Amino acid sequence: MALIWAAVFCVLILGWIVARRLRAKREVESKSIEPEELYKLLRAKQVLLYDVRQPLDFLAYPEIIPGAMRIAPKDIAEQTASFSRDQNSVIYCTGADDETSLMVLGKARALNFTHVKMLKGGLASWKAKGYPVEAYKESFQLDTAT
Repeated sequence: MALIWAAVFCVLILGWIVARRLRAKREVESKSIEPEELYKLLRAKQVLLYDVRQPLDFLAYPEIIPGAMRIAPKDIAEQTASFSRDQNSVIYCTGADDETSLMVLGKARALNFTHVKMLKGGLASWKAKGYPVEAYKESFQLDTAT
């Protein structure tokens, strides 16, 4: 009998884990934008774009999507204090895992930004579609704090 209860417990835990991952995946999908859609919005000047890559990422990829504003992840609250909270905005980081974008998206939501999405696949997906990038020439500090 104890074995049956242990099996039921394991199935319940596994079900909870799977449900939680599916919910997180749906949330990421709902807060993401594809490169094609972002390109259209940028051409129509209907969105603000923010590059939120970590400083070390700029050493490897010293480029930026034209029109994007660079904001270091650790400076989100400070640099966005005067920004409109309901402006359509998109953030992006370097690659497909979107780890930095997810972290920054969480910070933006905590700061009451209501219309923020993240570029699915980051800068890598943008470049893979052949969309333009330009050299990033501004100075930045290599402080990796988030």
